Amino acid sequence: MNPAVNPDVNPATYPTLPANASFVTRVRLAVRALNVLKDDPANAYYGPLVNACMDSETYTKLARTWRESPEGRRLLDERPTLQGCDLDLDALARLPEGTLGHEFMRYFRDNGIAPFATTFPVETDVDYLSKRYRETHDLFHVLTGYGTDEAGEMELQAFVLGNLGVRQAALILAFSLPRRLQQKGFKGLGAYLGRLRAAYRRGRRSRELLSVSYEKLWAQPVSEISALLCAP
Repeated sequence: MNPAVNPDVNPATYPTLPANASFVTRVRLAVRALNVLKDDPANAYYGPLVNACMDSETYTKLARTWRESPEGRRLLDERPTLQGCDLDLDALARLPEGTLGHEFMRYFRDNGIAPFATTFPVETDVDYLSKRYRETHDLFHVLTGYGTDEAGEMELQAFVLGNLGVRQAALILAFSLPRRLQQKGFKGLGAYLGRLRAAYRRGRRSRELLSVSYEKLWAQPVSEISALLCAP
């Protein structure tokens, strides 16, 4: 499950995940990737590399669970996509204010970013779940209400750790703590950790968000979807 390599860049410059890599090697490579992603969060190589290093087993178990339900099997067989190139962005933006599609487009406009895109090849259920996890990240911000500032991003990581059990979220949270201490010291640390703990517990109490067919819900109010899926 190594990421696809950009043909315009010398592949020798990219780190790759060795077959049967130890956990220590996986963490070391993931941390190296995170050092790139903190300044280039949309990087098409290092994002999938973190997935490959930390959560291949997580996605394998999740795929088995999905295969046990009709809706899960449908998603894995049809592999719907939320990539920007596969969405009618103008049509979503024209939906009534407050609907999922409209607010999804507002989120991108307000934050000055574009929908997720990747060249990572999807050949297996695990590949698809890895891609689905990354492309739903921005949608999870809209549904949970967590902000896009650093604290909000970490709250969302804590939420998905509780909701999906993805190990990369735990690594990102651990990776961010020394940076926060460097910037702010111990001031407000207790309150910050309390917010993360609350987000984690909220994720545990919420419906598993990855397997929702959001492609069918664009015209539904965000408030109703959030109330149905996310714990208070």
